[in-house]
Amino acid sequence: MFSAIARIFRTPDLRRKIGFTLGIIVLYRLGAHVPTPFVDFPNVQSCLAQSGGTDGLLSLVNLFSGGALLQLSIFALGVMPYITATIITQLLRVVIPHFETLYKEGQAGQSKLTQYTRYLTIALALLQSTTLVTVARSGQLFGVTGIPECEQLLTNDVWWAQLLMIITMTAGTGLIMWFAELVTERGIGNGMSLLIFTSIAATFPSALGSIWLARGFEVFLLVIAVGIVVIALVVFVEQSQRRIPVQYAKRMVGRRTYGGTNTYIPIKVNMAGVVPVIFASSLLYIPALIAQFNQPQPGEEIPGWVAWIQQYFTNGDSWIYMLVYFLLIIGFTYFYVAITFNPVDVADNMKKYGGFIPGIRAGRPTAEYLDYVLTRITAPGSIYLGLIALLPLIALATVGANQNFPFGGASILIIVGVGLETVKQIDAQLQQRHYEGLLR
Repeated sequence: MFSAIARIFRTPDLRRKIGFTLGIIVLYRLGAHVPTPFVDFPNVQSCLAQSGGTDGLLSLVNLFSGGALLQLSIFALGVMPYITATIITQLLRVVIPHFETLYKEGQAGQSKLTQYTRYLTIALALLQSTTLVTVARSGQLFGVTGIPECEQLLTNDVWWAQLLMIITMTAGTGLIMWFAELVTERGIGNGMSLLIFTSIAATFPSALGSIWLARGFEVFLLVIAVGIVVIALVVFVEQSQRRIPVQYAKRMVGRRTYGGTNTYIPIKVNMAGVVPVIFASSLLYIPALIAQFNQPQPGEEIPGWVAWIQQYFTNGDSWIYMLVYFLLIIGFTYFYVAITFNPVDVADNMKKYGGFIPGIRAGRPTAEYLDYVLTRITAPGSIYLGLIALLPLIALATVGANQNFPFGGASILIIVGVGLETVKQIDAQLQQRHYEGLLR
């Protein structure tokens, strides 16, 4: 293993790519700690220490920004606008035929979709930065009352100061997109995925440290042991796939023979990735947001439905919250897999090039068979996603961890997925140069 790592740094091209990637990561993390203009940074840090963070959708955004959101830094929005824009673009393929046409046009169409995603990212960044500045100005960013520091997060709240803050945060999102594209072109791995990986990994020390301080060294070791087991299980499931054999008939084109090969269609157990967890978290935040905007005036009685939402949908340790969260993840998993994998298109492409599944007729029977297999494979995959997503909530109720418990939810899925893909890319480049890769 150590000899393989040494070969990485003895290869000039690979060493340069890894060095460039690490340099971009350092700049990204540096920007996460540079405060936006007119932000009272000492008050923000004091309020962050006293309140312990936030819950709901903001906790997810704060996780993907590496803690930059609650510090109101220039990279406060992190990669969340880009993630949201990418998901919206994928969903629009089902609604807008032009997007589906662009997707099937190859490299030219993909470039056009990427351009649309960039424009949508900037628009979402404008919207989210406006919301964030408004919430910070009102003193409700951390969702607590009675702390003077949390009510004075800005040093100047005139309109031009707020406009400058919005422009700065939006420009920060654009700079993050540029960083990600530079890493993809000149570095190792997918740039945006690596920046998300970096943001989540940056929260691990503080999350583990809070468990150590709150529950002691014994519980800390137990959490580490559970984390190792969870990582091993996630790696096993993420690498698991059903391989459907496909044969291609021989055909003559001129004097050459094409086809006659055997291959397979890999259907992963978890084809949806982390998207269903993001969908479910965002949807569950809506009731709490509605209740927050229907708070009674001082002296008035809290409406019954508002009290019920505050009791069961603002606390992650509520069994109703966990059950609804679990069911939403299962539903969104089936929904997202149905959008991203179309059995009819796969069957038509196979028929066009003379491919068939042994024992299954080409055309409609092939599409029905693929749909049958996909439905059965998605069932354990959706349950797996739901259980992994519930781990932070269970940790919140048992060991007193916060919502950003590192070994569960979206964080562990992204850490493992990006780590595996990056190692595979390094391994492939080593095999091109040394005939022996990083993995054996």
